[in-house]
Amino acid sequence: MTDSEKEYRSALNVQKGVSQPPSVNPNVVSRLRKSRKRVYTVGEYVDGILSGNRTILSQAITLLESSLPGHYEVAQTVIERCLLHKVDSVRIGITGVPGAGKSTFIETFGKLVTSHGHKLAVLAIDPSSEQTGGSILGDKTRMETLSTDPNAFIRPSPSAGTLGGVARKTRETIILCEAAGFDTIFVETVGVGQSETVASSMVDFFLLLMLAGAGDELQGIKRGIMEMADAIAITKADGTNRMKAEMARIEYMNALHLYPTPASGWTPKVLTCSALENRGLEEVWQVIEEYVQYTRSTGYFEEWRKKQAVVRMHETIMGCLKSSFYTHTEIESMLPELEKQLHDGVITSYTAACKLLNKYFGKD
Repeated sequence: MTDSEKEYRSALNVQKGVSQPPSVNPNVVSRLRKSRKRVYTVGEYVDGILSGNRTILSQAITLLESSLPGHYEVAQTVIERCLLHKVDSVRIGITGVPGAGKSTFIETFGKLVTSHGHKLAVLAIDPSSEQTGGSILGDKTRMETLSTDPNAFIRPSPSAGTLGGVARKTRETIILCEAAGFDTIFVETVGVGQSETVASSMVDFFLLLMLAGAGDELQGIKRGIMEMADAIAITKADGTNRMKAEMARIEYMNALHLYPTPASGWTPKVLTCSALENRGLEEVWQVIEEYVQYTRSTGYFEEWRKKQAVVRMHETIMGCLKSSFYTHTEIESMLPELEKQLHDGVITSYTAACKLLNKYFGKD
């Protein structure tokens, strides 16, 4: 018997098997190379946005959120051109207490809005970590039905430490979405607090979502957010919670009567709704339509938009000054030593700040 025959008959014979495939699929690599983001000109960005190209719209928003100086200049030029083509829109700010079901409400409510023939853009702001600066940006996965709606566009963005529960470039993102043809804009903020005034200053209608039976309803909410709300919706008004929701509605309604009349002249409404049972959402939309019709008839709608433009100017100035200060060569070289002196208790924070500002303005 030959050696080859012995090897064949042996029970310990090891089959060679199939050759291992490469760890990286060459076809995928080829597709990724072809789909690699190209650099668009200002004209291509504007034309793509105006034509409703969502890929270019998303890339324009990413460009806008970039902190690179070169990207900033291009983004501002794109915004200036898009301002001339924005549609007649309604901007709606949506905030609420933790657990109020903002994402569930927005998905169901958003489907209602698109069913009325509107094009909806949802700007969902996720809180950024103070330690790592990262954000989950999971709103799109939580709104599975709405994200597949051809008349809806969902854009999650990190708050990146910005006050007011909004992203640093939310105002400009709204302009791009309006130029792309979206006539209804939802701005979902990260939560309730006094800094929500920033969010209310960039929308036409401010909706506050509240829960019933979660403690002392009136004691647990800050007066500032109540005064900003154009409507309050008590969510999860379903099942055994319907009676509690109605009682909470009455309490909030009585509390709102104690506040002075808003500058718009509008009397805030309080409603109950259930996104789970799809009940009460039509009434919420009707209140928004009534508000828009009322404020447009009085001229407040346009006047408020003009004031928002002024606020945007001041915010841009503050942002540019901050960026210029911290990228100043001499400031960058001075900061580590001054921070060390502060850590060691050698100087005060006021003294350190004055030294930096004097250096920046050339006073030393």
